[in-house]
Amino acid sequence: MILYPAIDLKDGECVRLLRGDMDVATVFNDDPAAQAKAFADEGAEWLHVVDLNGAFEGKPVNADAVDGILKASSMPVQLGGGIRSVAQAVDWVERGLSRVILGTVAIKDPSVVIEACKELPGKVAVGIDARDGFVAVEGWAEVTEITALNLAKKFEDAGVAAIIYTDIERDGAMQGPNTEATSKLADHVSIPIIASGGVSNLDDLSALKAAGNISGVISGRALYDGRIDIASALKLLKD
Repeated sequence: MILYPAIDLKDGECVRLLRGDMDVATVFNDDPAAQAKAFADEGAEWLHVVDLNGAFEGKPVNADAVDGILKASSMPVQLGGGIRSVAQAVDWVERGLSRVILGTVAIKDPSVVIEACKELPGKVAVGIDARDGFVAVEGWAEVTEITALNLAKKFEDAGVAAIIYTDIERDGAMQGPNTEATSKLADHVSIPIIASGGVSNLDDLSALKAAGNISGVISGRALYDGRIDIASALKLLKD
């Protein structure tokens, strides 16, 4: 399993939200580039970045901060939030991203995902954020009637590199990930599944690893407040 430390960007700062609420944001670092370098120095092999403002506004907002992150470290970076077109996806990859994450547009216009996969083989992931099993979009502000599984199935043959599955009710709440739902999704699709939301300690990582079918895990708040040490997490997930 791959550990993806998370940098969520709001107004140019590294923050963590509680269950996706932009009004409940904790600032952990006002220098995203320095935070990215710190994660790299601790041994992280990938970085997960979200442009929170972009997710709500439907266009990239924290581009300067993302550019700074890309310059600060050579580790691969995946970015989501506000990427709604193939042109935007291509632009980000040309600027140095290793993977773009398409979320809202995967619901609104699935053809964008399919075309982006053709233009950027192996560099497109789909972000599926669910509340009670139903996909939420527009920065989690709008819950649809589409289930996470039905959305994932749409892209089985598109060449999607990964699906980032987030249980919104667990995100930032430090109550443990929804391992059962994440593993069930992984059982029913061939696309690699990355778990997100609620990871609070090494036991949570052990549970996700024990599921046996989850390819990666994203962690944010637990890394920032010291509940999870990156070196220990990497050793656990690799052993």
